Amino acid sequence: MLRLTRAPNIAIAALWVDVLQNAGIAASVQRYFLGSVAGELPPDQCQPEVWLTHNEQESRARELLDNLQNMPQRRWLCACGETVEGGFEQCWACGRDM
Repeated sequence: MLRLTRAPNIAIAALWVDVLQNAGIAASVQRYFLGSVAGELPPDQCQPEVWLTHNEQESRARELLDNLQNMPQRRWLCACGETVEGGFEQCWACGRDM
């Protein structure tokens, strides 16, 4: 087994593991419940971790996580002239839908 990375919270760790598993990479979340003892232990030691079952899948797993973490953001120009970035489907200046 190989520790691939630490996640900032359990929801992100579960998302990453789900993406890896859907790609055929055997992965699991470790330190699932350690967040409850943060303060008793150093907080960085309580973060959930993503572990791979098979070490030889590391390069593919890192590539998948990198693609997931660095997705390009959408950008569109509203009829009012405002540039809207990110996942927004409605203009924050005038309220028009994309």
